[in-house]
Amino acid sequence: MPSALPVADPAPADGCLPASALDGLGRRPFGMYVHVPFCAVRCGYCDFNTYTPGELGSSASPQSWLEGLRRELDLAASVLGSAPAVDTVFVGGGTPSLLGVDGLSSVLDAVRTSFGLSADAEVTTESNPESTSVEFFAGIRDAGYTRVSLGMQSAAPHVLAVLDRKHTAGRPVAAAREAFAAGFEHVNLDLIYGTPGERPADLSASLDAVLSAGVDHVSAYALIVEDGTALARRVNRGELPAPDDDVLASYYETVDAALSAAGLHWYEVSNWASSDAARCRHNLIYWQGGDWWGAGPGAHSHVGGVRWWNVKHPAKYAAELSAGRSPAAGRETLTPEDRRVERVLLELRLSTGLPASALDPAGLAAAQQCAADGLLDPAALATGRCVLTPRGRLLADAVVHRLLP
Repeated sequence: MPSALPVADPAPADGCLPASALDGLGRRPFGMYVHVPFCAVRCGYCDFNTYTPGELGSSASPQSWLEGLRRELDLAASVLGSAPAVDTVFVGGGTPSLLGVDGLSSVLDAVRTSFGLSADAEVTTESNPESTSVEFFAGIRDAGYTRVSLGMQSAAPHVLAVLDRKHTAGRPVAAAREAFAAGFEHVNLDLIYGTPGERPADLSASLDAVLSAGVDHVSAYALIVEDGTALARRVNRGELPAPDDDVLASYYETVDAALSAAGLHWYEVSNWASSDAARCRHNLIYWQGGDWWGAGPGAHSHVGGVRWWNVKHPAKYAAELSAGRSPAAGRETLTPEDRRVERVLLELRLSTGLPASALDPAGLAAAQQCAADGLLDPAALATGRCVLTPRGRLLADAVVHRLLP
């Protein structure tokens, strides 16, 4: 697989993009990601760009962040010219639900003001169960949100304790039911499997809880111990064992079997949905190489083969925009080969698979061998698509390396 990465360049102060990147804008789905960098506490496994009140002090606040966000959205509309209406919005973090109904309504109003929303726009917010309520869900539904993603991680109290999650074990299921009662049709629950100390019975109990909630989408991720996190320090000190690859593979198979039997089918390696309508359209934009603007501290964007990322600290983010400058810290222009490699990396993870035409001759030969090895579906490959088998999903990264020799 090619190892060279695109060379990052300084981002222009005005945020302008080359004409080649803007060509075709609006003819492809266009998404807006909004990063909320605030958390009440930091979970031990998390390495996202988030800040607790103690870490920020008086240098930044939700209000200064929102003012910066409005400025960035106006900048985005100016840079993109005849800015397309937004097909998907995803408010992530961090803990967006800490903004409350008024704050999340203001975020969506800012997107509407600068861009407008398409008639059938998907509008998602992540929420931590402990910062939601019946009134919260009713309020954001009225504001225009159509989808909620709730961080559950596990139903086992001792697993939540290892992850430093603060909600009680039953709260995510209760929150999902409250969201449905408020009129949401699409609700996701996130799971993490493979936490040190998690037993097969714990995972089964978590899956039973997820299914009892009646959600139409589940995301399930193997625990990754990220450098620099509190969890990594505990593992490095020998207080906790590192996740075991064989256990993670077994747990993935447990997750897939339980969700599939309940009518939620995989459409991306770590995501299951009950129908096409239940799939996360915003994330599909990422996986299918579409266009999106990432607004907020540390957010990443991609438009027409140009990718850039914002400064990370909320105070620096707000200051750059207040001074009339783009908050971008750097950017890179992808070559055609870069884009092909990324296409293989991302589309292979989808149940629809990757067109074999995206592979070079060596990659096509490798795909035939992967099919012989039980990693790609031979029938799908015969029709020109590379689709992972259940075993292939467990070894998706290895398959990618083989297809990009």
